[in-house]
Amino acid sequence: MEKHFNDQSTECSASSDSKDCQRVDQYGFERSEDFSYESYEDQMSKHLAVVTRRSKKWSKLLQRTVKLEKNVKVKRYVRKGVPFENRTQIWMAASGAQDQLERNPGCYHSILKAEHDPNIEEVIHPCLQKALFNVLLAYGHHNKDVGYCQGMNFIDGYLLIITKDEEKSFWLMDALLGKILPDYYTPTMLGLKMDQEVLGELVRMKIPAVWQVMNRHDVMWTLVVSRWFICLYVDILPVEVRMKSMVVLSEKSSMNLISQAQGLPEICEHFKQITHGEYVEDCHTFMQKIFMEPGGLSTATITKLRKMCRNRISSAQNPPSH
Repeated sequence: MEKHFNDQSTECSASSDSKDCQRVDQYGFERSEDFSYESYEDQMSKHLAVVTRRSKKWSKLLQRTVKLEKNVKVKRYVRKGVPFENRTQIWMAASGAQDQLERNPGCYHSILKAEHDPNIEEVIHPCLQKALFNVLLAYGHHNKDVGYCQGMNFIDGYLLIITKDEEKSFWLMDALLGKILPDYYTPTMLGLKMDQEVLGELVRMKIPAVWQVMNRHDVMWTLVVSRWFICLYVDILPVEVRMKSMVVLSEKSSMNLISQAQGLPEICEHFKQITHGEYVEDCHTFMQKIFMEPGGLSTATITKLRKMCRNRISSAQNPPSH
């Protein structure tokens, strides 16, 4: 694993010069071996200036409303990034998790107090932190179609870092896995396979050079991007840029690397390389380009592609009998 959850980093700050604080970032993830503290300080000074401006705008917006409404202004603010101190509130409201929590008071704690299915309990690693274990255990009983699946621990860990609250993390998990990404973690993983195929279709449309090399070497998308989707980029991209990675693929140097690949090993290595480096470390530039470089991409287009890919996968898994 390239990043690991680590409790001690909560005590670290950007200005600290201790070895422990240099080894992990402010969220508890281990930094890469080529991490440069000097470069990080320069980047953080620019980052904090942007974050301070956006925090003031978010504070004004939230002071004027009791309940967050989904509108053009909120959409624009979200695309530019939600400040750390507002993330729990915004994520809970935007995902519908807050509504679920309020409609089901005490549900999370009732699940934890109830008798547990040993089959679910056994597959969750016992060495996980208590809060992490609790949320995964409760969700496994809440959604038995999913239970527990590898990759969910990364998502849960990240949610706990942000919310610092088991119950809120539980309902955010429910919104993500039950509504926003249905069938990602069910036994068939149909939703996961579908979105990987959708990515392939988008690359074919937007970045044909990359699609052509994948097609020429007969490389299935699941071989190179399944980890991206399973852990929702938590173990892949720097913590502040965990968004969809189409912009990473569309960057010129990335396209050149992949299009020159001579086979599966090189393709896999180049896909790994494009999730590192200066381009993805600058979260603000990344967030700006993610909505610009691939060109227009409407919800209607995604919905249409998902339907097409889902039908194609279902047909392949259940061929008509003769």
